[in-house]
Amino acid sequence: MIQSMTAYARIEHKADWGNASWEIRSVNQRYLETYLRLPEHFRSLEPVLRDRLRKRLNRGKVEVNLRYELSDSSANEISLNQELASQLIDTANQLKQQAGQGELDLVELMKWPGLLTTNEQDMNAIAKELLTVFDGAIDQFIESRSREGEAIKAMLETRLVSIEEQVKIVREHMPQVMQWQRDKLQSRLDEIQGELDPARIEQEMVLLAQKQDVAEEMDRLDAHIAETRRILKKGGAQGRRLDFMMQEFNRESNTLASKSISSEVTSAAVEMKVLIEQMREQIQNVE
Repeated sequence: MIQSMTAYARIEHKADWGNASWEIRSVNQRYLETYLRLPEHFRSLEPVLRDRLRKRLNRGKVEVNLRYELSDSSANEISLNQELASQLIDTANQLKQQAGQGELDLVELMKWPGLLTTNEQDMNAIAKELLTVFDGAIDQFIESRSREGEAIKAMLETRLVSIEEQVKIVREHMPQVMQWQRDKLQSRLDEIQGELDPARIEQEMVLLAQKQDVAEEMDRLDAHIAETRRILKKGGAQGRRLDFMMQEFNRESNTLASKSISSEVTSAAVEMKVLIEQMREQIQNVE
């Protein structure tokens, strides 16, 4: 399936700890470039995110944005390490008995490292949860690329049919064009006074016919049309290959225009160039 490099996806996630949203957008680019905007808590996810993007995308400038917000209840929640608290109290009481004086200061006791914890210790679990949501965002993003790619594919196939029609027009007119050119040359020769070498006349006509014959260009255009259809049918990351085919189409249409000696052929060559340019512009968005 042909995929576009232009796409957008957004997915929201709500949980007990709060809510988050992933946004992924991309535009055309020669290679794959990724730009990540993450909250400070999740900077460590950057290598993982880049790796997952590389495994599923080939080209495009991709921007990823994570918005994250803790719920009020989760943000203010404080947990007590019961086991550590019991040990500290028992130890403090033992010291008090040995010293025979002093009071147990709970405020100072609360400052002990690890006794009180907040939801920050759950960031690893939240990060893992967000990665799962990110995978879903990539799925949605690729679906968006595929839909856009199908639209581009349909447009390209329509233009290929139109180019085929122009090739047919040229083929139908070429015998008339060749005969007209031959008659025109013969008429000019008849006006020349004096005797001319018949063999030289025939040689000149053959050379003229070769210069004006576009059969080879027509055959190549047919081959390019068939190859482009094969590429579209194969699907996958075919943007560079399709871009190369547009160069080949342009080469043949330019040659056809340079050889044209009739208004019909000239019109067909111009129409081909318009169609090829329309295809080329769309192919710039193909992965």
